[in-house]
Amino acid sequence: MALTAEQISRVLSCIIDETGLKPLQVENTVELLREGATVPFIARYRKERTGELDEVQVRLVEERLGYFGELEERKATILKSIDEQGKLTPELKGKIEACRQKTELEDLYLPYKPKRRTKATIARERGLEPLAELIAAQLLTTGTAEEAAAPFVNPELDVPDAAAALEGAGHILAERLSEDAGARAEVRRLTWEQGLFVSKVAPDKAGSVSKFEMYYEYSEPLKDVPSHRMLAMRRGEKEEVLRLAVDAPEEQILLRLKGRLIRGASIFKELLAAVAEDAYKRLISPSIEVELRLDAKKAADDTAIKVFADNLRNLLLQPPAGSKRVLGVDPGLRTGSKLAAVDETGRFLEHVNIYPHTGEARIPQAKKDLLRLVKNHRVEMIAIGNGTASREIDQFVRETLKEAGLQVTTVMVNEAGASVYSASDIAREEFPELDLTVRGAISIARRLQDPLAELVKIDPKSIGVGQYQHDVNQSALKKALDATVESCVNYVGVDLNTASWALLAYVSGIGESLAKAIVKYRDANGAFATRKGLMEVPRFGAKAFEQSAGFLRIRGGANPLDNTAVHPENYALVKTMAGDLGVSVAELAADPALVARIDLKRYVSEAVGLPTLRDIMEELKKPGRDPREQFQAVAFRDDVREISDLKEGMVLQGTVTNVAAFGAFVDIGVHQDGLVHISHLANRFVKDPNEAVKVGEIVKVKVLGVDAARKRISLSIKEVAPDGGKPATKPAAQKKAGLDDPGAWEKAGFRVKKR
Repeated sequence: MALTAEQISRVLSCIIDETGLKPLQVENTVELLREGATVPFIARYRKERTGELDEVQVRLVEERLGYFGELEERKATILKSIDEQGKLTPELKGKIEACRQKTELEDLYLPYKPKRRTKATIARERGLEPLAELIAAQLLTTGTAEEAAAPFVNPELDVPDAAAALEGAGHILAERLSEDAGARAEVRRLTWEQGLFVSKVAPDKAGSVSKFEMYYEYSEPLKDVPSHRMLAMRRGEKEEVLRLAVDAPEEQILLRLKGRLIRGASIFKELLAAVAEDAYKRLISPSIEVELRLDAKKAADDTAIKVFADNLRNLLLQPPAGSKRVLGVDPGLRTGSKLAAVDETGRFLEHVNIYPHTGEARIPQAKKDLLRLVKNHRVEMIAIGNGTASREIDQFVRETLKEAGLQVTTVMVNEAGASVYSASDIAREEFPELDLTVRGAISIARRLQDPLAELVKIDPKSIGVGQYQHDVNQSALKKALDATVESCVNYVGVDLNTASWALLAYVSGIGESLAKAIVKYRDANGAFATRKGLMEVPRFGAKAFEQSAGFLRIRGGANPLDNTAVHPENYALVKTMAGDLGVSVAELAADPALVARIDLKRYVSEAVGLPTLRDIMEELKKPGRDPREQFQAVAFRDDVREISDLKEGMVLQGTVTNVAAFGAFVDIGVHQDGLVHISHLANRFVKDPNEAVKVGEIVKVKVLGVDAARKRISLSIKEVAPDGGKPATKPAAQKKAGLDDPGAWEKAGFRVKKR
């Protein structure tokens, strides 16, 4: 449903109060979002309207807009329901409209919510509501409760005696207390602040060996359970190994509930104490436990999803090798290694299988095939997948090249998810005539050229940089990962004439349907000469052009600005700048010294302010630049190829492959990642491993221990870190984008409330 002006006003007020942003920043950002503008577009090209909010801040506004928008829609539904019951008072309406949390709203609605037949409903049908009101008034101080209940005895209504009447009236009062918003809020608060999350082994699993043994008899404060432990215990419960529960401070809760119910000395005091206990144990406690367990699960999900998104972002923003002719190698022993050559643009050229590890007789032919591909296709780099037989084929390739006197850089590439891509619809569409394994080798080659362009073709969940990703809310995970990919793609920019539809689909304002239409048009009509050419693509309208054009690049086109992040809406302005200097736009973009002569203040207007002008200057100084860092390859030791080659005390180079809450995993070239525990990331306390290392980062590690039987390798970074284990320097591209700081929201001055 469309929100009314009054509802929008309440939403804006909530976002402003919660984030601490200026009213105009929130109002303009919300207006842009409601007009259909994307987060990357708003953050990059509407800085004047948002007061220079960065992408993290814009995404926060978008997320809270969604939350409070849903809250307003739910309020409208609830108000209508209560009004139809004839029970909506001005006071209740005011409380509902003032709600800022969904939990608080549902608590207010609970007494009016249609419900199944309950004990209280039956008691009302038996005419016991007047007795419940008499008890609640607590005015009688003489006589007994039984005497007061005697007039309500009615065998015909199944109320045979005073005890039955009191019991029924108690059920009415217990339900009333359980539906009291204030009482529920107090129980919820006490349980969250003082409750314990308890894990015990399932009775039929006692004494069994499992990966959940540490949780067979375990408890810790509910509010302090870290994400990875919460998700691990919930997985144990799902697999029926564990039994989980919330142990609430029952004595204190009952004391508070009795205090809310009992107002003084009356003949019903003992009965009301029993009512409070019944209301808590039968009605409030079970629902609050479910609610808080779901809240704790959501908090754990949010943390795990953030870890995954941070890792994915760093993986996607890894430095590309660039436009090189590459030979991709998908290693194998018995089944052989698949070789696939691609040109500078990633176009597939030729493939062959070699079998250097299945007997001496096949080695000469393997060498011949390898050298033929390298020479015929002028291969500049060789990308070897880091899976099974990777070190063996790496050694074979290096020795063969050395014998032939060829200098070709060999790089180990993380092949996680390559098999998923090989069997995907995208891969079948790209290479319908090729075998799955050959598609994998092509993907490995392209990953070296441009990790971002190739990894967007794979479901992020298959890339292997998450933590308990199968245990978290899958729709929330997909939303976060899609946002991460979108952020990275638009930050780097996309070559309009070489990008796959899978990559184009993540460009601001495009999507899968338009991306496929662009590629189809490009295949039929040739490369785009200008950005304006996009308007010739069927169904590509002005809105899509506005949102996407600045993120698309045309290399070597007629207009040099088409190869920059300067938006076409500002081309005329740049032309004016060049004219004022007496040069052409091409001359201006080719000479940073000319750009430095521009006086930006001369060009400030109502439409374009200094933030946009500064961005234009940066683009003109380095047109077509890739914001990612320079490519660097990891150097594995030649004498360390298997886990059996490792010795305690060895210092090795490796690549961070995954970062979890408890540490980081590092590939050191032995087919098994080693773990750097969080305590060994730096010579200081590290709360968040992402503060110290990033996925894709090349690090030096010291081997602390090796358990070959269990395939466990313990490593340390702090013992070999030349800087004493200080946090790793963030790649300049990510730092500039403001995308990877785990505390970015708080550091931006947001007052984000915990929910």
